[in-house]
Amino acid sequence: MASTDQTVSGVAGRYANALFELAREEKSIDRVAKDLATVQAHLEGSDDLQRLFTQPSFRAEDQGAVVADLGKKMGLSALTGNFLQTLAKNRRLAAAADAIAAFQTLVASARGEVTAEVTSAEKLSAKQVSDLKAALKSALGQEANISLAVDPAILGGLIIKVGSRMLDNSLKTKLQNLKIAMKGTG
Repeated sequence: MASTDQTVSGVAGRYANALFELAREEKSIDRVAKDLATVQAHLEGSDDLQRLFTQPSFRAEDQGAVVADLGKKMGLSALTGNFLQTLAKNRRLAAAADAIAAFQTLVASARGEVTAEVTSAEKLSAKQVSDLKAALKSALGQEANISLAVDPAILGGLIIKVGSRMLDNSLKTKLQNLKIAMKGTG
């Protein structure tokens, strides 16, 4: 797990790259990152907002009007507001969550940080998170920001994703591999 490729791609990646370059030119990367975190929190907390962003049945003009109003209410910077307006105008609001994640990846990469997405079957204790951070620092040679997720379907173990590399040490995968191996013998 030595490679920490933090590139972004696809539609969301193109929008995130454009926003990142504009924010860098305006020296407002931190402000835009803060704004996008606010937008993301509102998106995650509102089914209505998620519906507005993801349903193609809404007209681009309606989406743009709501996004403009939300931008004012949230106190977003002009650059962030324009970014959301552009997504709405181009019928790409559905890619907003992915674009926000891609922007965060670009910010972390510019700061020399690495983000590790860790999925566990149960919520990790503070000691487990601390031990995990130490193990990742040892493996990667640098500090890693950890994004935790819980998925009971993996049954046990961890799935760790850093950039384009993934280590799947989940019990579910081990059982699937054992099942495949046992089918091969006989």
